[in-house]
Amino acid sequence: MSGIFGVVGKSNCLEDLFYGTDYHSHLGTQFAGLAVWEGNRFMRKIHDISGSQFKSKFYEDYKKMRGSKGIGVISARDEQPIYVNSKFGPFVIATNGFIDNSEELARQLYKTGQSFSETSEGKINFTELVAKLIIQSKDIISGIENMFSKIDGSCSLLLLNKQGIYAARDRYGYTPLAVGRRKRDLAVTTETAAFSNLGFKVFKYLQPGEIVLINKTGMRIRRKGSATNQICAFLWIYTGFPASSYEGITVEMVRERCGKFLAKNDHAKVDIAAGIPDSGTTHAIGYAMQSKIPLRRPLVKYTPGFDRSYTPSSQQTRDLIAKMKLIPIQEIIKGKSIAICDDSIVRGTQLKNFTIQKLKECGAKEMHLRIACPPLMFPCKFNYSTRSIHELITRRAIKAIEGKDLKDLGAYLDEDSPEYKKMVKWITKDIGSTTLKYQKLDDMVKAIGLPKNKLCLYCWTGRER
Repeated sequence: MSGIFGVVGKSNCLEDLFYGTDYHSHLGTQFAGLAVWEGNRFMRKIHDISGSQFKSKFYEDYKKMRGSKGIGVISARDEQPIYVNSKFGPFVIATNGFIDNSEELARQLYKTGQSFSETSEGKINFTELVAKLIIQSKDIISGIENMFSKIDGSCSLLLLNKQGIYAARDRYGYTPLAVGRRKRDLAVTTETAAFSNLGFKVFKYLQPGEIVLINKTGMRIRRKGSATNQICAFLWIYTGFPASSYEGITVEMVRERCGKFLAKNDHAKVDIAAGIPDSGTTHAIGYAMQSKIPLRRPLVKYTPGFDRSYTPSSQQTRDLIAKMKLIPIQEIIKGKSIAICDDSIVRGTQLKNFTIQKLKECGAKEMHLRIACPPLMFPCKFNYSTRSIHELITRRAIKAIEGKDLKDLGAYLDEDSPEYKKMVKWITKDIGSTTLKYQKLDDMVKAIGLPKNKLCLYCWTGRER
């Protein structure tokens, strides 16, 4: 996933833009960029942040840049924002999402004489593709609508030009956008946590497909949104920052409720409850609150040096981060039966090789894994995360049980079926925990607090809408 942030101020917006963009650093680890409109021209900077933090890369840049309106992005995949000099005039664009049919759309554009200049490891740059789809139409609004109609996947975006910042939320609402106000200044963000310390207050969550223009005169709705909402449920379980809210529902509170549901359905006799930092921590808080079991920290994260281990594209990088970021405290672990809460199990390699192994080496008596969401069964089609069934531990388990990959997973999706229980048993043995329990789908939905038909549950159910 990526994170986008934009701001329109009375004078120089760079400090707000710099810190507002930085508050999205938990969403991507590959590239970052800033762009501002100054006078009649753009100033733009893009850096590779795969080996360093956003602040260290952009600190000197933002001091030299100046403008009253700008956009920023933390990207999981592409170099952006992209600059385009079009029939609409020049603009800069940043996006968040994943385009599943990008190669097909690119081939269609090639046939019309279009070319692509921005590529990453030979792959089409999604943001450049979005820009080229937009400029096929008569104006920006119809261009964004045209892009929405052609892509399979998701795309929310910020487009900066001399008129201001156009903010468009994905037409099915998979990714969020919210607008905030601070006196006469306006900002738009993926993560509302970016607003608090900058003094902005949320006054509008964009609806799916909604397009607004923000500038010094205020905010204007240029295209109304729809009631069709399929926001990613994983935002609350793992991806989002604890202080952020989507659709008015705060991440931290959802994770507490998830932990409480885990405890309600648990009968394991444990000495302490613990979360795998950082995203598992609040699930464990909820578990401890409900079960009255002491909350302890047997594993602590060395936060200053390491990013999330889920977001990098390289397995080698993910493993290195997983190994180095968590430091065990033997005095808390030795001889204890521990309820270990985590947000999810994707590949399972980090839990098996680093987390569980560290606890074993420190003398844990029992390790009862409690996962805040159901088993992840399908690669995400709407954001840049898991891309193959072979990455998922559930699919490896099913292949080991059945002797082949299955197309119909119906029996394994049923929480009460023998097949489901066999799959969980296989994963438990593979990871090396004493027991393993996943959250029930309905309990996760209740913890979020939105109707099931308002959430994207694709990675658990395989159903898009």
